Amino acid sequence: MDVIIRSQNGISEKPFLCYEFSNTSCQKFVYPLETRIFLYILFSVSSIVTIIGNMLVIITVIHFKQLHTPTNYLILSLAVADLLVGGVAMPPSMLRSIETCWYLGDLFCKIHSSLDVTLCTTSILNLCIISLDRYYAICHPFQYHSKMTSLTTLVMIIISWSVSAALGFGMIFMKLNILGIEDFYYENVKCDGSCILFHSREAATIMSMTCFYVPAFVMLCMYLKILHVAKRQVQAIQSMNSELKKEGKATKTLAIIMGVFLIFWTPFFLCNVIDPLIGYSVPPLLLDLFFWVGYYNSTCNPIVYAFFYSWFRHAFRIILSKALFQTNSSRTTLM
Repeated sequence: MDVIIRSQNGISEKPFLCYEFSNTSCQKFVYPLETRIFLYILFSVSSIVTIIGNMLVIITVIHFKQLHTPTNYLILSLAVADLLVGGVAMPPSMLRSIETCWYLGDLFCKIHSSLDVTLCTTSILNLCIISLDRYYAICHPFQYHSKMTSLTTLVMIIISWSVSAALGFGMIFMKLNILGIEDFYYENVKCDGSCILFHSREAATIMSMTCFYVPAFVMLCMYLKILHVAKRQVQAIQSMNSELKKEGKATKTLAIIMGVFLIFWTPFFLCNVIDPLIGYSVPPLLLDLFFWVGYYNSTCNPIVYAFFYSWFRHAFRIILSKALFQTNSSRTTLM
């Protein structure tokens, strides 16, 4: 899923090369110094904010015993994936996007591309499980605690990470993404200094359906079902107890998180499917831009938590005031 600017060399009699003395070097586009400085600052700040925001979510869920619930374990898993995006995926992508060449070697390119696929897939599978959790909490409240236990949630989290890693690393290292178009790839695409996840038509369709479209469809169906049940029980909702109100608010917040995910990642996955169908003519700069837009989903999730969850704001104040280190702080009532 990694994207590099494949052709940005502009008008020049002698184009710049990633590796000057290589006959198979990619061409390099050199941004003006001011642009490069601005982009380095922008991407560095984005990475730092993503790391700090998701670290706060992780510390909050782990430390405070009140938050040790199946739903919050799913939020924890999602935050770990987002943290890895900020700390592991963003920095190399920053170098690749700004320098327009990959200087970190073929092996690390494969690892980085595999991590991109793995983390994106993990995020949407976690969101899928969250939608299932909300479905039982709202539509089948009497079955919820027997169906969505901590053990069940843990098993689903492990499965989601395992499936995502198998898909990400298996596809890249077994070269399934270029199966059937190897000659075209090595003759027309591959060059020294590139790190792109190139897809055949079949691979692009299968990966996008598996990683994005099918899980997104399942999530939408779940939340539409929840909405239907909520509308059907309007009078009951008006008089429901505080516990059900809390579940309803959690559902609304997590639905917003799902909506943010779809908004940020849909442009890239649309291009990812369309590009092979139109002869790989989507502008590389646009692909790179949309991939960074997808990255920013990991930056926004903690902001959504802070805006909609009072327990996160309360925990954030406790962490900043260093009250986290006081005796029995883990038993603090947050909501």
